[in-house]
Amino acid sequence: MKDIIAAGTLYVVATPIGNLRDITLRALDILAGVDIIAAEDTRTTRHLLTHYAIAKNLMAVHRHNESMAAHKIASLLSGGKAVALVADAGTPGISDPGGILVKTVREQGHPVVPVPGANAAICALSASGITTPHFLFYGFLPASAGSRRRELAELKQYPCTLVFYEAPHRILECVSDLAEVLGVHRQLTIARELTKLFESVHICALGEAIDWFQADPDHRKGEFVLLLSGAETRDEGKLSDQTQSVLKLLLQHLPLKQAVKVAAEISGQSKNMLYSLALSLKDGTEDEIRPNSKS
Repeated sequence: MKDIIAAGTLYVVATPIGNLRDITLRALDILAGVDIIAAEDTRTTRHLLTHYAIAKNLMAVHRHNESMAAHKIASLLSGGKAVALVADAGTPGISDPGGILVKTVREQGHPVVPVPGANAAICALSASGITTPHFLFYGFLPASAGSRRRELAELKQYPCTLVFYEAPHRILECVSDLAEVLGVHRQLTIARELTKLFESVHICALGEAIDWFQADPDHRKGEFVLLLSGAETRDEGKLSDQTQSVLKLLLQHLPLKQAVKVAAEISGQSKNMLYSLALSLKDGTEDEIRPNSKS
C-alpha cells in the first residue's frame, strides 16, 4: 500500500549504499510523491532518481549549508510542501548531514517521518559472524593522529563491539592507531565496498591487519566499516591471582596509593577494588575480604 504524502511533513529517506536495487518500495513512493528532495549531493541523488524514472526538484543540504538550508526547508513545510531528505548513501543523520535539519524542523512543530533502509554499519554487522549482543556505533574517528589516539584511549575498556567508518586515504594510519592503543590481539572485521562490485569482508587479528592492507593495493580502496571486538570482561568483584600477586609485590616497594595506581595500569582493573585489597593487605586482614578467596 502506498504512503499518502502528508503536507508540511519532512520524510527522512534511506537510500542504497551501493547497489541501486537496495531501496525499498516505500522509499520510491515517497521520493516520487514529495514536492522537493533535499539531497547531500544533488548529482548522486539525480543518478538514483533517473534510474527509477523519478523527476523531482532538488535542493542541496550538506554539512557546509545545513543550518541555513534547515530554515528554508522549515519555511517550505510551513507553506504545506512535503520534503524528502536523503544522504549520498544510506540513512541521513548517521555520519551524514541531517541532524541539524531534523532538529530545526521538529522545534518548529513540523512532523518528521523516518523511511528506513540501508545502513553500512548494520550491513557489516550482519555479515561479520560477531555473536556478542552489544555494539557501539562510533562512526568516523578524528582525522588528526593525536585526537584519534586520545579518543581511542577513552574507548579502550568498552566491552562491546566498536564500529567505525573510515575513508581509504586514512585507513592505514587509523588501523595502526587501533593496534597501538587497543592492542594487537583483538579481532578486526574489515568490511569494504559493501553492496558494490568489489565488496569484501575480511576478518583477522588487529595486529595482522596492516599486512593484509599492504598485500594488495586494492585492499586499501573503497569505503570501510571496521568492527573491532571489545575489551575482555572480568568477573565483577574479583581480582585474578596474578593481579593480586602484582599488587603485593608493588606494595613492598611503593607507597600504597602509588602501588594501586601502577597495578591498575598494568591490569586494567578498578582502582577501587585494588585499593580495598591493598588496605586489607596492609592491615593484615587479607584472608577476610580477599575478593576471590575460597571458603
